[in-house]
Amino acid sequence: MTSAYDIDVTTAEGTSVPLRHYAGTLTLVVNVASKCGLTAQYEGLEALHREFADKGLRIVGFPCNQFLGQEPGTDEQIQEFCRLTYDVTFPVLGKIDVNGPEAAPLFAHLRAEAPGDWGPHHGEFYDKISAVTPATEPGDIVWNFTKFLLDDQGEVLARYEPPTTPEDIKKDLQQHL
Repeated sequence: MTSAYDIDVTTAEGTSVPLRHYAGTLTLVVNVASKCGLTAQYEGLEALHREFADKGLRIVGFPCNQFLGQEPGTDEQIQEFCRLTYDVTFPVLGKIDVNGPEAAPLFAHLRAEAPGDWGPHHGEFYDKISAVTPATEPGDIVWNFTKFLLDDQGEVLARYEPPTTPEDIKKDLQQHL
């Protein structure tokens, strides 16, 4: 079985490297967007990064434009937005697809390993997203800011759906670090 850390990812500059290059004791992989109603989660992600990086947490962002065109910029524009708007210091890599035939191999792997729990129990957010997003395949990512927590071997410990904020997963991080 392949570890997520063995899968190549592409930097914002276009270089291909294995995810292991960014790995820590724990790694939080997040599909991100700069024009999304959840974009403010960048602030919480950066706060987690600053609080837990010295304990082994690595956060890696993957911009995605598959959800109502909420990440329309170039990789360079995305980097500038992250730096200037949220003072992001964790790596934000090259823009990718997370679903469908052009999905980045990392996200195809993560979706297969952790299909998620998307459903009506997510309340109002579920209702809003379901109204604008076509039916998805089982395991598909439904929106930006879906998060995957990986252990030091690259195995998925948890998947967090978009309405789960970075602050909501702080206890999990503390438990595993």
